[in-house]
Amino acid sequence: MNLNQPSAPHATGAREPLLPALMTVTGVSGLIDAISYVGLGHVFTANMTGNVVIIGFAAAGVPGFSVLGSLVSLAAFLVGAGIAGRLEGVLRTRTKPVWLRLILAVETVLLGVATVIAFVTSHAVLALIAVSALAMGLRNGTVRKLAVPDVTTTVLTLTLTGLASDSSLAGGANPRVGRRLASVLAMLVGAFVGALLVRHTGLGWPLLVSTLGAAVGVLAVPRASATKSAEAGPPAN
Repeated sequence: MNLNQPSAPHATGAREPLLPALMTVTGVSGLIDAISYVGLGHVFTANMTGNVVIIGFAAAGVPGFSVLGSLVSLAAFLVGAGIAGRLEGVLRTRTKPVWLRLILAVETVLLGVATVIAFVTSHAVLALIAVSALAMGLRNGTVRKLAVPDVTTTVLTLTLTGLASDSSLAGGANPRVGRRLASVLAMLVGAFVGALLVRHTGLGWPLLVSTLGAAVGVLAVPRASATKSAEAGPPAN
């Protein structure tokens, strides 16, 4: 099975077995970006579009933004995405759930490392940026290969565009509207929780929550038997 090929269009009402795990880690992305932007000097470690814009702001002399922090985040994210691309050659013969479970397990470990760093010292901002961005790049590169429609787990621009352009008001049929709305809500809730925790507890506790969230994502990936049952669909009458 070549996971580099986009998934075939899902039939209306078809169940995507990876959705629970992907929605869980979409919430983790909201947490991570809240932690990085609010607590690590106005830098994003999941949303790279934001970093490109921030570098432009900082280069123009706008105070409060870090070129170095954004560059470190971009570099670490690209390394993670590159590793994900290389892993395709190693894992192309495995099922999608096996691949996703492995990557989310690595993400959990990396976020656990960031959590330990945050609890040990408050002077390792660049290290926290690098480790969390590496984890997000690894996951984002993998999710791109999995090609589940309307679930990128780290950005919402295309999701929101689809909600509007495919809506009934625009003459569309509202395809996958539930999935799209769930992605937006998951990231919103993650960002809200992350911002509250950073404001009131510092960096360690929200990073611990993000680590636990990634671990829940690992557990939410279905086993092979469940995946095969979902793909087979309901039994014939």
